[in-house]
Amino acid sequence: MDKQVLKRIILEKQQEIVNRPLFERRYDISEKMNYVFVGVRRAGKSYALYQRIQQMVADGHSVEEVMYINFEDNRLDNFENDDFQRLLEAYSELFDHEPLLFLDEVQNVDGWEKFARRMADSKYSIYITGSNAKMLSSEFMTTLGGRFLEKDIYPFSLKEFMDYSGVPYGGHTLLTTKGRANMVKAYREYMAWGGLPESIGQQHKRDYVSSTYQKIYLGDIASRNRISNIAALRLLVKKIAESVGQPISYNRLANILSTISGKVSVPTIVSYVGFCEDAWLLLRLRNLSAAFSEKESICKYYFVDNGILNLFLMDGETTLLENLVALQLFRTFGHDRENDTVYFYNNEGCEVDFYVPENKWAIQVSFTIADEETRKREAGALGKLPKVLECERRTIFTFDEESSIEDEYGRIEVVPVWKWMLKFSYPVP
Repeated sequence: MDKQVLKRIILEKQQEIVNRPLFERRYDISEKMNYVFVGVRRAGKSYALYQRIQQMVADGHSVEEVMYINFEDNRLDNFENDDFQRLLEAYSELFDHEPLLFLDEVQNVDGWEKFARRMADSKYSIYITGSNAKMLSSEFMTTLGGRFLEKDIYPFSLKEFMDYSGVPYGGHTLLTTKGRANMVKAYREYMAWGGLPESIGQQHKRDYVSSTYQKIYLGDIASRNRISNIAALRLLVKKIAESVGQPISYNRLANILSTISGKVSVPTIVSYVGFCEDAWLLLRLRNLSAAFSEKESICKYYFVDNGILNLFLMDGETTLLENLVALQLFRTFGHDRENDTVYFYNNEGCEVDFYVPENKWAIQVSFTIADEETRKREAGALGKLPKVLECERRTIFTFDEESSIEDEYGRIEVVPVWKWMLKFSYPVP
């Protein structure tokens, strides 16, 4: 790489980032640690770096200490591992400081983890982003040597969406007809089109979300993994979208795809699903009650953003609501490929959508329980689970209904999803 190009990029980004207005998101960051921010494309990982840069400048660091490099910059298309040293040399020729390193989408450079480890060992402050969960695989983390902490970056939560959009929901706002109507309108929009930050305010949201999905699907999954059977991959994602909320096995997916696009083996399905997880398109949920083999092969899958899921659905309100709940649980309790914080439960006639062992919390999701049969079914599932698992809290999440149900094990709360996600702690009419 030409050092002059590297110098130009360093100087341009220093001024651009420090002066950029940002919507502040809350991240629990330790001053003494280095971080890898990971998540789906366009979830806001770069903004997390920008925010950290602005915080460090506000805390007394100079703008000149900042060395931010976005490896999706087309001027860096030919950047190779050896160029990391040239990058440091270019910076040192500009400034006398030890740089604060911010490397955006660094997974595009083979061998990046060795450079990151070397910088961490030399006591540099270094922050990294990537759109591939493999960045934190056991192989890479062994190289990184425990010098980095992972920080998952999701699309906006409902609360962030409301705050960013300027939709009021606190105080007495929801006591007025207009205030409540505006909140519910925004809530419906979020449920339908998700929280990708740059989608907010877009006139043609579907087009934007579709474009983002195509970049994930063709770039982060198909191209990166050299998938030749694009049709099978497309059908796989479509079938999983149609099955959100339902356990589905590798064998079943292989059988379905084989009848449509020619023979597709189970190992191929395993690989394709894994690639979708690596790109943070899909998030896996395991059955708490299943044997080991079924825990790995018969799972539920949720999409990282409701807008992307909605591209595949027709009249999918219940599916979208359950996907919202799954995402908020993952934000709250964490998620990784070995996810052991949130499960579903399905065994011997007892099926519960979510169970959180840490809180002994059992959850069902239903768009509405106004129908008596639906009410009995959802409450019935939560009435069976305490016979096999400890349940300190049982909840039915709905779109906008609130009440409670009593049974032999105590109270089942019925709570609107919006009220939980917006962190209301008091009754709202």
